[in-house]
Amino acid sequence: MAESEDALTIRHVAERLMKAHPQLDAGLVHSSVQTAYEELRYARVRTYLPVLMERRAKDLLPSDGQAELDA
Repeated sequence: MAESEDALTIRHVAERLMKAHPQLDAGLVHSSVQTAYEELRYARVRTYLPVLMERRAKDLLPSDGQAELDA
């Protein structure tokens, strides 16, 4: 069964964030991306959904300095 367009978007955004922030837990990244998607899923204009999701997910993730303090 093929993935839906939204599922592909979620996966691609999560992959980009994990590459950009390899020190963060993958589950935390996926959770933040899923939360961002849930907040934006009913957007009427979907062209910029991946960019908006990535920005929102970054806001939900701990900053690099905070992640180092938690480790």
